[in-house]
Parts: sequence; C-alpha cells; structure tokens
Amino acid sequence: MTGNSETGNIDETSARALIRELILELAPNRGVTALAPTLRLVEDLEYHSLALMELAFTLEDEFHLDPIDEADVQKIVSVGDVEQHVINELQQKCGLLGSAGNEEH
Repeated sequence: MTGNSETGNIDETSARALIRELILELAPNRGVTALAPTLRLVEDLEYHSLALMELAFTLEDEFHLDPIDEADVQKIVSVGDVEQHVINELQQKCGLLGSAGNEEH
C-alpha cells in the first residue's frame, strides 16, 4: 500500500486517514470496521507484541520515519496516540504538515 507520503506531499487529513487505514488493516480484531481515536490498540483491537511491531515497521516504511524509541512506545496506547506520533514525526522531520497537527480528531 502506498500513498502520497512517498512523494513527501501529504496533508494532515490524508496522513490521519492513511494511518487509520493501516491500523485497521493490520488489526488482529477483524470485527472492528471503523476506528475512533479512543480505541486502544491492545484491549480493543487485540494487537499483540508481534502485530504492534508490524504496525510500527509499516508506519515507518510508509511515512519514511525513523524507528520509534522505547520511551515513545510506552506512551502509545490508542489509535489517536499512533496518529499524533506520526503527525509529530512528520512535522519534525519534514515540516510536511501545517501547525494543525496538534488538533484532536
């Protein structure tokens, strides 16, 4: 799966949509069909350690991000946390997104 992120031309709305698509696609709980920012990766989507690693690698590849560090991993528990982490990384790394990256969705 590829998106506009490969070209470096992506806005926050598109990034969030792609992040949610990837989370849903890789989620072990196939009964979930729509994501909300408050859904928890482990408890609600049934992600386990291997699935979380696959998600991290997929997001790193898709958005050309550096590997996530252990401190950040501990803070990411929900769909919204994943979205915000990627948005923050894109803003820091490439300045690709506008200042709207801190909005809650």
